[in-house]
Amino acid sequence: MAESDAPFDRWHKRYPKQGDVPCKCGTKKNPLYPSADHGRGQQWQARYTDPGGKPRRPSFDIWQEARDHLDEVRVAIRNGTWVDPDIGNEKVEAFADQLIEGRKKRNKNENTTDTYATHLRVHIVPFMGNRIAKTLKRRDTTALVDHLIDKPGVESAHYVVQIFKTWRILVNYMIDADVPLPANIVSRIELPEVEDRVKVSLSPEQVGDLARAMREVEPRYEILVWIAACAGLREGEAFGLKETSVGWLQDVLYVEEQRQRRRAAKLKTKASRATLPVDHFLIELLARHLSCFRGPAPVSKRGQRKRRQRGYTPPPDEGLIVTTRAGLPLTRGHFNDKWRAAVELAGLPEGTRFHDLKHFYTSRLGADGRYDPKTVQALSRHAEFSETWDTYAHPPVAVQGVKVTTFSGLFAPAQLGPAGPADAGQAAPHAPDDPARAAG
Repeated sequence: MAESDAPFDRWHKRYPKQGDVPCKCGTKKNPLYPSADHGRGQQWQARYTDPGGKPRRPSFDIWQEARDHLDEVRVAIRNGTWVDPDIGNEKVEAFADQLIEGRKKRNKNENTTDTYATHLRVHIVPFMGNRIAKTLKRRDTTALVDHLIDKPGVESAHYVVQIFKTWRILVNYMIDADVPLPANIVSRIELPEVEDRVKVSLSPEQVGDLARAMREVEPRYEILVWIAACAGLREGEAFGLKETSVGWLQDVLYVEEQRQRRRAAKLKTKASRATLPVDHFLIELLARHLSCFRGPAPVSKRGQRKRRQRGYTPPPDEGLIVTTRAGLPLTRGHFNDKWRAAVELAGLPEGTRFHDLKHFYTSRLGADGRYDPKTVQALSRHAEFSETWDTYAHPPVAVQGVKVTTFSGLFAPAQLGPAGPADAGQAAPHAPDDPARAAG
């Protein structure tokens, strides 16, 4: 701290030189001699050195204000509560960039990070990015919400709420960086009412209709319906399922990764990673799928010539169970186009999601009567029991050793379709054995 316990007078020289002429500020008894800054800016400086060793020079109009500030700083430094006054002088846009870069550096969920980045880039930064962070008030948050409600392209209350949540995360990030913001800047903000999404409860007949519809839309993707309905895998997890992820002799799936933007990515939660017992019914469907759709779809001789002319290079074989016709990993956008077409063809409610098949999986296990609620939670790979069942709380039964036979009796043979569609072009192999997994 110590530089001076008294404010420094910027306007007058402490040590005048011979020949200097006094100004009118002083008296005959106590003359004052003007400095180069005389009459310019605030007169009194509270000079001190902060805990980091940096000199500080805040200025004030009145001597007493400067003295009071020095007293406050002295107490704050002694108590360890001093806050750098320069914190928060950056623009909101700078903190938004820091938030996203920090998430990428720490390898946070890529989809979530991209969602935050889109909300910030498209909606928040254009409206708030040029503001100095420490000048933000609660009314600015309210103004942002009002702006989003009226903004073209933000068509649903749900989207407004999602953008607001990203703003709240950014505000909390700034607060954690010691930016002095009001305590209530994002609390008790009146948001638009969001109607609860109508949950689609699928019957076995509807799941069969959906699989049959997907068979017509894109036969390669029919197996995804069965993977989700009979194993409860999420979309990205189903995209990332490999042949080596199947314990063919033990009727289990090894859920180890998911696919996002065709790249391997971490699973949603720690509970998502599992050795998952499944109905042998699903193992048979997986084996039949691979007999028809392993690798890229065959092309005609003319197509092969065109590929050679273009310098076509086959994609690497990553061992994925489901790929596009070109042999590439699936992307959400590509698959969702096929999904919506299949939902419409099957006559299911508009808005039926792939995740509704996971709900079907959990509800059928719960209705089976052979698995207690905690076992259903473990099979569903839910991090919280409340996700699985709010009304039951029996002691868990270990998943290891559980034999799942719930799904093979739900679907009529006619729903499963022929052995394979026209683009298969390959002989049906035996289900791959799995000596490495069996040994483990």
